[in-house]
Amino acid sequence: MATNGEVKAEKPPPNFWGDMPEEEYYSSQGVINSKSYFETPNGRLFTQSFLPLDQKVKGSVYMTHGYGSDTGWLFQKICIRYSTWGYAVFAADLLGHGRSDGLRCYMGDMEKIAATSLLFFRHVRKSDPYKDLPAFLFGESMGAAATMLMYFQSEPDLWTGLIFSAPLFVIPENMKPSKVRLFMYGLLFGFADTWACMPDNKMVGKAIRDPEKLKIIASNPRRYTGKPRVGTMREIARVCQYIQDNFANVTAPFLTVHGTSDGVTCPTSSQLLYERASSQDKSMKLYEGMYHSLIQGEPNESADIVLSDMREWIDERVKRYRPK
Repeated sequence: MATNGEVKAEKPPPNFWGDMPEEEYYSSQGVINSKSYFETPNGRLFTQSFLPLDQKVKGSVYMTHGYGSDTGWLFQKICIRYSTWGYAVFAADLLGHGRSDGLRCYMGDMEKIAATSLLFFRHVRKSDPYKDLPAFLFGESMGAAATMLMYFQSEPDLWTGLIFSAPLFVIPENMKPSKVRLFMYGLLFGFADTWACMPDNKMVGKAIRDPEKLKIIASNPRRYTGKPRVGTMREIARVCQYIQDNFANVTAPFLTVHGTSDGVTCPTSSQLLYERASSQDKSMKLYEGMYHSLIQGEPNESADIVLSDMREWIDERVKRYRPK
């Protein structure tokens, strides 16, 4: 009890759902969760799996989070929902994020970062329980850009389909890094590449429409809150252009979803992918008035619309493309 007029600060709960033990929480959600580290030549990845508690697995999904986030906290709500639909879900904190190795939120080589996550995803996808089942890559926001790089790095037919939520393939004008600033830092011959000194443009506030969920997301103890690093912004700009130049090389079935009021990534990202991809089976959903974080940051009734569309799409592709 506080005395002498002092107010004792309450210790925040260890998880967004409160103090309930993790195993009990996941069981209440209908999933089995496991956590482990995966060793790679580029550093350790923190990984999670979410398996259906009491139903047969009909496919596997490999999920990548967005910039500054991780596979825990609210992102795992996406993993849990997919698992309750009958999918084995695997997720890895990107290098430089969450509990994986690497300088916090430094994305100086996204090809390597994507390849590192792909090592884990491919390892699981080719393992005995999942090698003969349909398999999907899922990427949210900047994680969608990393996911697209994984797709380009993969052998043909490794993935049954791709799912993108508010993908970062085109940078909005107000979010683009200053070419002059990047040029000036570039004169330092890479010395400034890791500096956290680029404008952050208050991205979190532009991503979340539900104010209560904004509070929860902001309380994530592993969320990166510093300014973007020079090399990160340089590399994101390069990768976005690279992906745009290679949209025609996308041949896998895909679903891309975007909110029309997204203030972090352009809906043009989804539109250009849909228009230019060579895939014969491609789908796009635009949600009027929704923000960037379509599942974690929208009111429940809006998020449920997005999830319903995702479930309908993936279940149909499992029926359509599963091995005979």
